[in-house]
Amino acid sequence: MAPERDGAREGSRERTPSGATATTRPRARLDQPRPPRRRLVPEWDPEAFGRLSERIARFLGTGRFIVWMTVVIIVWVLWNIFAPHDLRFDNYPFIFLTLMLSLQASYAAPLILLAQNRQDDRDRVNLEQDRKQNERSIADTEYLTREVAALRMGLGEVATRDWIRNELQDMLKELDGRRDGHDGHDGHEGRVVFPADRSPGRDADDR
Repeated sequence: MAPERDGAREGSRERTPSGATATTRPRARLDQPRPPRRRLVPEWDPEAFGRLSERIARFLGTGRFIVWMTVVIIVWVLWNIFAPHDLRFDNYPFIFLTLMLSLQASYAAPLILLAQNRQDDRDRVNLEQDRKQNERSIADTEYLTREVAALRMGLGEVATRDWIRNELQDMLKELDGRRDGHDGHDGHEGRVVFPADRSPGRDADDR
């Protein structure tokens, strides 16, 4: 009976975990992305906002924007001067127009600065890339210069066609000279370098 009770106790311990592991929590899977959390503040893409600011800044720096703004201001002023009193929405001294222009300038200045900052970042990246490219070009040029110098030094030690021709001619001349001297002393081919005098008186004296 005791072993059965011990086994039952062990089974109950395994079934009912205690302590910090008593509460069952869903395990996060590593092979799946975590679900996005809900935020009170709306999310926005800084790159999209930066591109929009650049478009607005480019439009503000064109003549089209100046023409349209001039037309709007002229129509605004003429309407509030010559229109009936019931239809006028901004009487002289055009306080609402001044407010709109101030609002437009207050938004245009930060957008232009943001566009300039993005352009400065791109210029900085381009300058860094150009600097690295120049360094690689300088390194390649130095390597090619060393290789060309090594080739020139190697070519200086290579035998040229004229040098080989001169050496062969000198060797042929030396061989001809040795052969002529060898034939004159030994007479293998019947050449007589110093012919003997065959006069009769000398023959009689020699006898």
